[in-house]
Amino acid sequence: MIQKKRLIRSQNKAIAGVCAGIAEYYGWDTALVRIAYLLISIFSAAFPGLLVYIILWIVMPEKEDVIYM
Repeated sequence: MIQKKRLIRSQNKAIAGVCAGIAEYYGWDTALVRIAYLLISIFSAAFPGLLVYIILWIVMPEKEDVIYM
């Protein structure tokens, strides 16, 4: 049985696990993803970055909520 890779929030949380979940999905370093997100948010006047983070927080399932078939 082949298991598909899914984008989920990580248990390695700073706030909600969104950046860590993205880092785990792509195999990147969690700290670098968090720093990149912070820099992108600051240089885009912070509001769009905050809005995207909140949307991802709502949309991305937590690790224990994922059902594998």
